[in-house]
Amino acid sequence: MSGSILYIHGFNSAPASKKATVLSEVMERLGLIDHLRVPALHHHPRQAIGQLEQAIAELGRPLLVGSSLGGYYATHLAERHGLKALLINPAVSPHRMFDGFLGTQKNLYTDEAWELTHDHVTALAELEVPAPQDPRRYQVWLQTGDETLDYRLAQQYYRACALRIQAGGDHGFQGFAERLPAMLSFAGIGADQYQAIDFAAL
Repeated sequence: MSGSILYIHGFNSAPASKKATVLSEVMERLGLIDHLRVPALHHHPRQAIGQLEQAIAELGRPLLVGSSLGGYYATHLAERHGLKALLINPAVSPHRMFDGFLGTQKNLYTDEAWELTHDHVTALAELEVPAPQDPRRYQVWLQTGDETLDYRLAQQYYRACALRIQAGGDHGFQGFAERLPAMLSFAGIGADQYQAIDFAAL
């Protein structure tokens, strides 16, 4: 489906996250909710990738929108399938950061408790790809105030891609709703379809 979007949430997140909720609301108002998938990802990377592969098969050639760890998944899948990807404060080499996090985790939205093991870390490492080189297929949205990830790691890794770096902000990405027209346009949705929406009011 042209104009379709696969939203990929981050670590210990869920479809109830603010960005996913706002995007779902907009696609609903556009009459395009059938063109959106926001899967509740399994905490294990191998199962999460399986879910995302299924969503890609359903949507055809969607724009992959990945936040944080979802940005890492999106990069892997975009390189595997030649898809476009829009990454929001994406994680780079997350397996290198997880050593101190092994043990019990809790999903921020569902309260589900689960164990982060070495197998999770190994599975994440298996998904690493060389830095993307096609600037037409990528947009990378970074905010320098990200308190969880150092934006400079993504700035370096995605340096061949179209970078949009904003001063300030945070890991959740402040001002996300106002930036949605750029996302919709990148997904191939015409401006005439969304120009009546007041994104600043979302």
